[in-house]
Amino acid sequence: MSLYRRSFLAAALLGAARAHNIRRLSRCQALVYANHGDPSRVIQLKNVDLRPVGPKDVLVKILAAPINPSDINMIQGTYAILPELPAVGGNEGVAQVVEAGGRVASLQIGDWVIPRDAGSGTWRTAAVFDEDDVIAVPRDIPLLAAATLGVNPCTALRMLADFEHLQPGDSLIQNAANSGVGQAVIQIAAARGIDTINVLRDRYCTSLPFARLSDRLKALGASHVIKEDALRRPDLEELFKTCPKPKLALNAVGGKSATELLRHLQVGGTMVTYGGMSKQPVASALIFKDVKVRGFWVTRWKRQHSNGAVRATLAELCALLRQGKLSAPACAEVPLSDYRRALDAAAQPFAAAKQILIT
Repeated sequence: MSLYRRSFLAAALLGAARAHNIRRLSRCQALVYANHGDPSRVIQLKNVDLRPVGPKDVLVKILAAPINPSDINMIQGTYAILPELPAVGGNEGVAQVVEAGGRVASLQIGDWVIPRDAGSGTWRTAAVFDEDDVIAVPRDIPLLAAATLGVNPCTALRMLADFEHLQPGDSLIQNAANSGVGQAVIQIAAARGIDTINVLRDRYCTSLPFARLSDRLKALGASHVIKEDALRRPDLEELFKTCPKPKLALNAVGGKSATELLRHLQVGGTMVTYGGMSKQPVASALIFKDVKVRGFWVTRWKRQHSNGAVRATLAELCALLRQGKLSAPACAEVPLSDYRRALDAAAQPFAAAKQILIT
């Protein structure tokens, strides 16, 4: 038997053994909360029961699951949707199918899958999901990119596609440019030939040098990177001598920052709000420009669209990943058992890296 064949057989046997071990499990480790509150206080690592695998179910091993702001808000009890308590934390991640029910048609053992909707509880070592509650993603994309694919890049792509018809040479402006969504916007827009004006919050630039942040975003494809206070200076008009006024503004901050984005939009342009980091209302600067102000929540978008539409969005993002035109945000991998460190890091303002729980 050739060395290659022996290696292949050994890998296959090892994979089968691992799958068999997981199938024998009736429990998994999970980060559970029974009450809303400070995540570092209410989250506990526990052994929890796995429900039996039904005919339309898949048993999956969770490979990686990020900690997103929405996860924190859900645990705090401030998010728009809240699961019944006790609940397992985590809305996003990538898992591998290790067992499939007899009537499962779209998935096979070994497939990578991500949750279709929020509230799945991905901060655990294993789970049983209905086949329709997960969507397969290709295994030839990076693990951390797969783990962070379903929320931020989907949000970025849909906001770029659904509100204004942007052509190569057009521009958009966004605040929170260093966020996960902001980084995805930069890369997808660059792949489409769209200029981006990227605003960094002044408070963020006090924790990290502006030049370093700017270089990082320009390496991703950012056309222009400016500080928030530059939005209020007259010399910003110099930028618009070489770059057209933006048709689209993407707002994750609110308050004065959103007002300034509105001020620099083209007549008839659109501002899409998908977050409110400042916790301040968006001021009204709408009358003379007839701009449109819209809201976007990727969870609602997924619920309003078919699995086919969601798969098409994911396929477009995966194609960009394969082409090297999209990458995962800066990530820090943390073992599930070290979850308190990850939660503390995720709670820090202007965190430089997304915390990823590895099981």
